Amino acid sequence: MRTILLLSSLLALFTSAVYGTALTYKLGANEKSCFFSYVEQKGAKVAFYFAVQSGGSFDVDYSVVGPSEKVILDGTKERQGDFVFTANDVGEYRFCFNNEMSTYSEKMVDFEIAVENEARAQLPSKQGTSPEQTSVLEESILKLSAQLSTINRNQKYFRTRENRNFSTVRSTERRIFNFSIIEGVMMVTMAGLQVFVVRFFFQGARKGYV
Repeated sequence: MRTILLLSSLLALFTSAVYGTALTYKLGANEKSCFFSYVEQKGAKVAFYFAVQSGGSFDVDYSVVGPSEKVILDGTKERQGDFVFTANDVGEYRFCFNNEMSTYSEKMVDFEIAVENEARAQLPSKQGTSPEQTSVLEESILKLSAQLSTINRNQKYFRTRENRNFSTVRSTERRIFNFSIIEGVMMVTMAGLQVFVVRFFFQGARKGYV
């Protein structure tokens, strides 16, 4: 029972040390949008993930700017990104997506911003619990947290792959449909031309006999 209570306390403390935002945003053509996250503690770890789910060539320009207007991360025509950096300044961090390179294609972007305090929470000592037991539980929770993060990243990756493949299938279906219509129109046109040419030859032959 004490072990369960201690495990629950550890989970609560580690969970409270991390806060984040996960969103899906439709980025219009020629649009630049920014999102903000406030870091309250110097030295905190900031995780930034994004993936273009649909639109155009599945690419977008991005940038991360700190409170002092210093560019921390930037890139052009990237399909997805997964970054972790240390916040050296307390203040508001700006995460921007730029689709000004596209004249008509909208982009659907999934992204997540998470801020994690670097320092570990200290547990109060429990009667009958040794420091070694507490350390083992802490390490076990850290391993579980890392495994959950890996599973979460894999889910995002496979979701992105699924959306892109589905978009490719839809694009292929549209092309096949359009090609079928063009092919049908060309066949009808060729048949009409053949009928016209045959009738022209027969009419010419009749005039020759007359």
